[in-house]
Amino acid sequence: MKKIHGFDLVHDSQKMFRLILRAMSNPLKIVNINEYSEKLFGNNKIFLALAMTLLDNEVSFNTCENRELSEEIVSLTLSKRESRENADFIFINDKKDLKEVIESSKCGTLIDPHKSATIVVKITDNKETKLKLSGAGINYFIEILTDATVKEAIEFRDNMFFEYPQGLDFIFACENGDLFSIPRLTKSEVVE
Repeated sequence: MKKIHGFDLVHDSQKMFRLILRAMSNPLKIVNINEYSEKLFGNNKIFLALAMTLLDNEVSFNTCENRELSEEIVSLTLSKRESRENADFIFINDKKDLKEVIESSKCGTLIDPHKSATIVVKITDNKETKLKLSGAGINYFIEILTDATVKEAIEFRDNMFFEYPQGLDFIFACENGDLFSIPRLTKSEVVE
């Protein structure tokens, strides 16, 4: 049997899932998934590696009009496409879609907060913005240098004034394979 991609759906997915879980349970902890994304082909390797790990036929996704990515995800995961308002996972390749996605994504309910979206955002490895973050999983606070898109995403989310435990979780991924997460309870302030 000839494979199109070298990504192993069992072993590589398990290893990737552990890395994603480490990033999600330790806000701002950078993990690198390059070893696994390099086993895939095309322009969207990072997104495809994440999709192959997180998506299946039980969840839905949206790619913000990125038809190529959408078709690849459907063929590799059997997950279903959905509108931004109803998608479980939303992949953002272009930061111009960020505000609209955050404003329209499902944030869960007070009874079912887990029925919210996880937004996966591609960022550059430019470290131009300094942020001070606090919240669950962070002792006191942590300062990071990161892409300005991260600051924008958190500001847009915070401006929505979600009532706890509602909200949106973010996964930020760089082209070099670095990945980190900012859960819904993480708050930020810009450090000058």
